[in-house]
Amino acid sequence: MSGASARRRPGGVSAPSSESSPAEFASGDADRFDVVAVCSSAGGIRALTSVLGDLPADFPVPVLVVQHLDPRHETVIAEVLARRTRLRVKLAEQDERVEPGVVHIAPPNRHLLVGHAGVLTLSSSELVHFVRPSADLLFESVAGAYGAAAIACVLTGSGSDGAMGVSAIKSRGGTVVVEDPETAEFGGMPGAAAATGTPDFVLPLAEVAPVIRSLVQAGRS
Repeated sequence: MSGASARRRPGGVSAPSSESSPAEFASGDADRFDVVAVCSSAGGIRALTSVLGDLPADFPVPVLVVQHLDPRHETVIAEVLARRTRLRVKLAEQDERVEPGVVHIAPPNRHLLVGHAGVLTLSSSELVHFVRPSADLLFESVAGAYGAAAIACVLTGSGSDGAMGVSAIKSRGGTVVVEDPETAEFGGMPGAAAATGTPDFVLPLAEVAPVIRSLVQAGRS
């Protein structure tokens, strides 16, 4: 399955998106979305640039990002992405509160979690599936803090990080968007997420941001 012409329902059954627009989906399944959590790995900078670059400056919710980074080197990911999006981009800090229109990125070698009231925690606890930061841990914390008001998005990457996390998001009534593994630069992570049967949308990269934007805006109309 590929293209925005497909929507994936729980259980992995596909249906044409013409059946249900993002606006109808949001109004039917959640009154309001309050956070977007995104994960990526190999190929992720290009994918994040595409998604974040297509979100408006007045995007009304925070964006939490796990991108697998080399812990041996100081990262400039926030500076790189800030030049390609109208949103404010920064590395997440311990005990800071998330802000609408701000992209909070997990620092290298630190797990990023969010608690109730949107307070961030950074952790040096053990690796999860050989990675730190872990998308699974972020998504699980987002599920606990935001429930049905959460959108989780899995982009390009190798491995399976994020697959357990999207199941947690879905179990709390949240919405899952996955880059189409057939067209992703690296299909491992989106393929593992799609294989769980939880994604609501499986889309080519260029259509990920428009769907996220529509879902968030529809919940506020």
